[in-house]
Amino acid sequence: MHRDVALKPYNTFGLQARATHLVNVTDDDQARAALAYARDHGLEVLVIGGGSNLLLTRDVQALVLRMASRGVQVLADDGQRVLIEAQAGEPWHPFVLQTLAMGLGGLENLSLIPGTVGAAPMQNIGAYGVELKDVFHSLTALDRTTLQTREFTLQECAFAYRDSLFKREPGRWLILRVRFALQRNAPLHLDYGPVRQRLAEQGIVHPTAADVSAAICAIRREKLPDPAELGNAGSFFKNPIVDADTAARLRQQYPDLVAYPQGDGRQKLAAGWLIERAGWKGHRQGDVGVHHLQSLVLVNHGTATGEQVHQLAQEIQADIARRFGVDLEMEPNLY
Repeated sequence: MHRDVALKPYNTFGLQARATHLVNVTDDDQARAALAYARDHGLEVLVIGGGSNLLLTRDVQALVLRMASRGVQVLADDGQRVLIEAQAGEPWHPFVLQTLAMGLGGLENLSLIPGTVGAAPMQNIGAYGVELKDVFHSLTALDRTTLQTREFTLQECAFAYRDSLFKREPGRWLILRVRFALQRNAPLHLDYGPVRQRLAEQGIVHPTAADVSAAICAIRREKLPDPAELGNAGSFFKNPIVDADTAARLRQQYPDLVAYPQGDGRQKLAAGWLIERAGWKGHRQGDVGVHHLQSLVLVNHGTATGEQVHQLAQEIQADIARRFGVDLEMEPNLY
């Protein structure tokens, strides 16, 4: 147990905040002990992994429970399909690379996403046409009320776009480990034009999963700032999903509107396009701003506070609602 801890190293925005208590959890028993301590001392609990989906707007008068459990193991292998389990504290991208090195496909489109394995199911992370639910098998979580473990199947997690049961029941579950159903010779997802284009530029006609991962990493590095160099939490806003009438109205006004059919008549709009079209790309207010290459990313140029980041986000939300009649939802968890 650590007291009065600076949280700047534990959030990718690099925001200054302090926590009254912090515990690095490396196993189930430590998790139970930390939760019991918080309960017995009347402390709120804030769970963090890599701190890549967190916006700290104030000091944390709580017990910060930092998931630091590590370990990856193969649970089953029939020669084609492999069931692999990772502990919640495993950094996400190194885990993806480890599966690729094992000759397993399925996670390549989710390469270079910041954060940890345990945080990934919370918002059903997704990128380049693939979501976590597409390769998810099951997970083990700890009930923070009873301190008992429970297994969750794919269906029980109730995954949706950037959403899950665990996000809808905040404070109830602590994810301990996650299992993925991966494959040798898995079909590749190359629906997004930039990925196909990058592979073609490299002269790769028959790409492997590792090739797709490398292409996506290159694309992301060109567009997204490294949190180690410029504080950020990746994509700050969700892509809004609107009904067909709203999409048609916007497309009539803006023929270059970027939108993706959802199969139910609705359309997923590119939040980055909306923000850029509204003129926010590259905008800066003191040390907080919108990245000059990717308008979905809010950045800390040095000494920005969480309150300042939140204020800018609210200004962007209000402007997008006024201009387009579309509501943007923040991705990071606000504290």
